[in-house]
Amino acid sequence: MRLDLILRVGAKLILPFILLFALYVQFHGDYGPGGGFQAGVISAGMVILFAIIFGVRAAKHVAPPRVVEMMVPGGVLIFAGTGVVSMLLGYNFLDYTGFAHEFLHAHEWGILIVEIGVLVTVCGTMIAMFYAFVERGRT
Repeated sequence: MRLDLILRVGAKLILPFILLFALYVQFHGDYGPGGGFQAGVISAGMVILFAIIFGVRAAKHVAPPRVVEMMVPGGVLIFAGTGVVSMLLGYNFLDYTGFAHEFLHAHEWGILIVEIGVLVTVCGTMIAMFYAFVERGRT
């Protein structure tokens, strides 16, 4: 893909907007369709598009495999840690009541933290699957 100048320039122009759209889906997921899963898939798709246009080696500099492997359990820890913090504050698992003084603000903060955990896990899983399929057959 080194000679495809139009694809490379077009990708450089569109990749930031893909990330911006993923963040929009993430932070507006509790007001409409979307959330952590969709934002994770969109952001992983951005990395996969980068790998297709610029090569897997360049993508592994942007999203190193070691970081991607840590994203999967890291997101689960964020998700589960939110529930554990709720329990340590004396509430039910994933109750969110202790995250703020008012119930609605606590609920919003709790959902946001859980959705960030989902985004991290889904994005890491999708990129790890892509790396596994790309490396399959190479020695």
